[in-house]
Amino acid sequence: MISRTKYPIDAAGVCALFAAEGIHGVREVSPLGAGEYNAVFQARTDEKSYVIKIAPPPEIPILTYEKDIMRAEVFWYQRMREGTDIRVPEVYAQGFEHARIPSDYFIMEKLAGKQLDQMDFTPAEKAGAAVQTAKMAAQIHRIKNDRFGYIQNGLYDSWYLAIRAMVSNVIADAAKVGKRSPRGEKLLRYIDRYQSVLERAECRMVNFDIWAPNILCTRGDRGIEYAWIDPERSFWGDRIADFVCLELAKPLREKKASLAAYNSVADEPVEVTRETEIRYAVAQGYLALIQEVEKYYRYTPRNFGWWRNVFSARFFYTQAFGALK
Repeated sequence: MISRTKYPIDAAGVCALFAAEGIHGVREVSPLGAGEYNAVFQARTDEKSYVIKIAPPPEIPILTYEKDIMRAEVFWYQRMREGTDIRVPEVYAQGFEHARIPSDYFIMEKLAGKQLDQMDFTPAEKAGAAVQTAKMAAQIHRIKNDRFGYIQNGLYDSWYLAIRAMVSNVIADAAKVGKRSPRGEKLLRYIDRYQSVLERAECRMVNFDIWAPNILCTRGDRGIEYAWIDPERSFWGDRIADFVCLELAKPLREKKASLAAYNSVADEPVEVTRETEIRYAVAQGYLALIQEVEKYYRYTPRNFGWWRNVFSARFFYTQAFGALK
């Protein structure tokens, strides 16, 4: 998708970055994926297939939590590799010192497979994919920490402090481009109202971006096999937040298939209570705020992404505030 955050580079420039990292004979360079933030390319040599991700140019305004997000992605790949049996790409090279271009980049393995939303599933396989996605979420939630928030923005002693700072940062990001978010300010007031509830949330790895293009699928002798890419928007936080993306439009207590699959392998099952519904609604509100504000940084009103964000943010705010009132 068109986005003004994407680093402008051609195939020759991509090949030069590979050569600088000692990877020669690169060919068949082409854009890859449905991402809307980084520039992403696939490439081949005679031996391997690769992906290179390049962060936005330094002069392009970005949201506060997106600062150093590419370095965070490499960090989260390592956590997933060490703490789960989920297939993730191997990272071969990192260009974070800005010696060759002024933006961060890294080169990783190109995993085989199709995006989950591009697979030709049978009805049974489609249901199985939803189950497997929830089970993978349960796996990353076994990865724990004692402080909350985005590693690139600083960590906090409770989920209340972290989510309050995260929301405040996005409201401030709106102000930087001359916009105000009354709905974001309303969310902040609800966060303060439910401080004691949020303080009881445990600290886990949260992906917060479990959408179909980030799950890769291959059909083999053992059935459908899965891999996970692009954990860059992960944070240490309340695991209930990841249920926002599972069975996307449903209220938490109606996500019966996801809850059953998740609880079948979770180290601690999720019980739907008033407290978990409050925490879920706060996460919905945070996603809505991001969608509301990021459109100013990425798109213009002539882009599809702008209007998708407008309507999606409205939906999630309505859901969140209905549960929090």
